[in-house]
Amino acid sequence: MNTSDAPPASPTWIDERRNASAARLGEPVLPSTDEEVWRYSRVAELDLDSFASAPKPAAGDLPQEVTAVLALISERAATVVVVDGHVVHSEIAATWASKGVFAGRVVDAPVSADPEQSLGVVSGDGVDVFSQLNDARSDDPVLVSIPAGVTVTAPIVVIDWIETEGIVTYPRLVVRVGADADVNVLDWHGSADVVSLAAPLIELDLARAARLRYGTVQQRGPRMWQIASQVSRVDADATLDSSQVALGAEYGRTRTDCRLVGRGATGNLRAVYFGEDSQTLDFRTFQQHAAPDTTSNLLFKGVVDDHSRSVYTGLIKVEKEGRGTNAFQTNRNIKLSEHAWAESVPNLEIETNDVHCSHASTVGPIDEDQRFYLESRGVRTDVAERLIVAGFFDEVLEEFPVPAVVPLIESAIEARLDRRSEAS
Repeated sequence: MNTSDAPPASPTWIDERRNASAARLGEPVLPSTDEEVWRYSRVAELDLDSFASAPKPAAGDLPQEVTAVLALISERAATVVVVDGHVVHSEIAATWASKGVFAGRVVDAPVSADPEQSLGVVSGDGVDVFSQLNDARSDDPVLVSIPAGVTVTAPIVVIDWIETEGIVTYPRLVVRVGADADVNVLDWHGSADVVSLAAPLIELDLARAARLRYGTVQQRGPRMWQIASQVSRVDADATLDSSQVALGAEYGRTRTDCRLVGRGATGNLRAVYFGEDSQTLDFRTFQQHAAPDTTSNLLFKGVVDDHSRSVYTGLIKVEKEGRGTNAFQTNRNIKLSEHAWAESVPNLEIETNDVHCSHASTVGPIDEDQRFYLESRGVRTDVAERLIVAGFFDEVLEEFPVPAVVPLIESAIEARLDRRSEAS
């Protein structure tokens, strides 16, 4: 299936939904850094009115950067490409289409995928004003739907690309995985070197015993802003493995809400990030245990260089119903420059007994013992630092859901280390 041609008009239900969301939102009011969840953020610098609505892109070839990513993944179950907030290409391999797999515009989804009940089932009315704006203004929401019992052996790839200067886009992706179904999804966010704003909203909905390995790569241009929300609901005995890579944007923020709502649910959250120049990379995580015998394990690892900044604040919340919870939260940061800054604030909120919970965080320079060990064996200092940083990230990248794109991620990290070496 290919939907590169002009899409038909939106059905009534989605227009009604947008209108209802806009009415609830009213005139949007941006948050303040006085709010704990926005503390240390740069939201005070944002002027929404300075960005225009995204025009529909003209028909043509896919951006070269997009085709380069797709070329790395020789076999794909489905592919969706979004440019400036509009779906310009979607296709589903016949093998998977025949099994009821869908990936594309939510308004094109078959009745069997229940498209009218897909938006907002996980995120509700939105976790903040940006997700509420997304609900009201997303031009072309994308739905990935896996029927119950289907194991998809090739990855589904969604690429969101921003090409135009001075626009705001509200990318929307919903991934629904049916009972005892299994799938890997890559969600790649890139852009040209433009000054624009993206406010993505990602909803991950896992039914009983479903398995989803979701990997997102944020590699926007160096002058872009991105403020994203990722909200997941994991039912009984289901497992979510979520991996983030954040390398791009002048200011890149992701709020991650992982809600374990069924007995025996598991949520594994991983991230790597690398800031340079004056970047700010900002992460807020919420691990919510709302059912018995659930498990969450978070590992976020970051490097900051030059005058860049990183922010991590996380909360493990165990509800009264969450007895038997196992929850872990770890944030590790390496500072390569004395001018770089990393903030790490893990938190626990526990409302029941019989739980095992822990949190840990570190911020510091490269370990002197590791560097000395390598130098004592004839490794130059700059090479030693590169090896230590690469090894620091390996623990997360080895678990990335779509291994075919890991070399591209590693190459981007190497390029940052090259620039560091050239500047020293």
